[in-house]
Amino acid sequence: MTLVGCGSPGQEGQEFTGSPAPNGPSSESPGSEPLGEGCSDAGTPDDAGTPGDAGIPSDAVLVTNTTRFYTSEGTSERVEDMSARPPEIYVPHGSTFSLLLGSAVPGGWLFTGVPSGPYYLRTGSTYIVSNARHVDVGINKLGRPDTVYSEHYLTPLQLNLVNMAPWTNWSSASLPGSSLQLASAQVDLYGAVSLFDFIPDGETRILTLNAELWAGTGNIPIFEASRGDRLYVSQHSQYPAGTAPDGTELGYSAVDRAVEVGAFDFTPDGVTPMPLAGVMQPTRRTEFPFEWRLPAYTAWALDAHPLATPSIPSFYAIPAAHGTNDGWIGYSGELLTLQLPRAASFNFTQRLQFGNPFPSTWGVVGLGSYSFRVLETVPDGSGQRVSLSGSISTSDEFNSLIASPLQPRVSPPRALAIDGVPASTQREVGAANPVISWLPPAQGSVNAYRLAFLRYNPEVNTLLTDGVLYLPGSATQVRLPPGMLKPDSIYYMRLSAYDGPGYDIERDPFHTREALPMAHADAFSSLFTTP
Repeated sequence: MTLVGCGSPGQEGQEFTGSPAPNGPSSESPGSEPLGEGCSDAGTPDDAGTPGDAGIPSDAVLVTNTTRFYTSEGTSERVEDMSARPPEIYVPHGSTFSLLLGSAVPGGWLFTGVPSGPYYLRTGSTYIVSNARHVDVGINKLGRPDTVYSEHYLTPLQLNLVNMAPWTNWSSASLPGSSLQLASAQVDLYGAVSLFDFIPDGETRILTLNAELWAGTGNIPIFEASRGDRLYVSQHSQYPAGTAPDGTELGYSAVDRAVEVGAFDFTPDGVTPMPLAGVMQPTRRTEFPFEWRLPAYTAWALDAHPLATPSIPSFYAIPAAHGTNDGWIGYSGELLTLQLPRAASFNFTQRLQFGNPFPSTWGVVGLGSYSFRVLETVPDGSGQRVSLSGSISTSDEFNSLIASPLQPRVSPPRALAIDGVPASTQREVGAANPVISWLPPAQGSVNAYRLAFLRYNPEVNTLLTDGVLYLPGSATQVRLPPGMLKPDSIYYMRLSAYDGPGYDIERDPFHTREALPMAHADAFSSLFTTP
């Protein structure tokens, strides 16, 4: 795909200022032209669309929304009705846009009169820059299509768990102690258990009504015994992981014992406790050698932001419900969690282990991530400070990920700028829809970019995602569409470069973002205000 523009790869380097990239190969290549403005376009061979658009007129765009449900019986699909929140298309014309409103057709939403070249597809607060003539904006989901969800994401618990591994209390992030997690193979539910009673070290039974489930997957589904709805209860225990170079004791958390409780009926109401009882059993074990080259991450901190400091390195082994044929679908908790001290920068080499209570048809995904942060004062006179952050991460099938030393596959985008001014400068932007520009990462290939805007909420002194824009990996600049940034607001932005061979950002952006392998690296801005 060619994005409309007048620049050439040789000209891009003259348009930006910023921190020089560390020595290393450049991923810039011919054809990486920016999404330009005010340029006449003579047309290119792929202006008619991307492969897979057969049967759709060259001036039309069909948008569909297909939810794919993954269960132990296989995969099913449901076409969603978009009439309540219909998609929109914005066509760029230099510094302005024209809005196209489509109409409902069987199975989707059809836009006509869409000129060749890239357009912005809006769905909710998300925009996708695409040249495709058919885009599916559906998602993947675990569990039955007919699952009914409650209005609650918290529920009290009644626990009666025996034959547990001896309990250990939390000491620090590197010595996490014991914990409990819940996950279902039938419905979409994962959650961490909060225990409000003190559990003595060495205890092997928990009998309490003073516990709570927080569902990390959202609203808690209604459990139906007649449908075989069950829950895994997993106990995570603390294991040693050697010492850091300064002598700090290191540890990690991994599944030790578990039980899958029998099918039961339960309708969450926020008051009635969910009853969970069982005899915890040892799980099958996996032991493996692991090498993690942390200096290869910390070397990129200043590319993420000129003032960034390394924050937290984390490594996970994660169950992949129903296998990884289509990638890592949904979230079912962790099998292993390793968190090293803040700003750690040494080669970590250890033999680690974890238990796995889930069916052999499930996969295991490995995920390594290192975050970076900048503390900034909010430019509203309040004196409040907030943390701005980004990360570098890689996920892959577990055995593939650990087959070689873990290190970044892609580095952060470079020279992030707003209307040509380095984005690391706090200021008020001059327009409500500025041009965001950058240079490709110095390391790795880029299949897609994700540009997220986080808006400051003074009531809770935090930043919340307020809009996201997805772009092809060939893009190096984009003008924001109208209304994406709210007036008189404080934001920062995070630009993520994705290296994922199976990521089809233009035609299937949300199903394929869960493909494996997938790596990403972030560059982020300082706080800025809008007029």
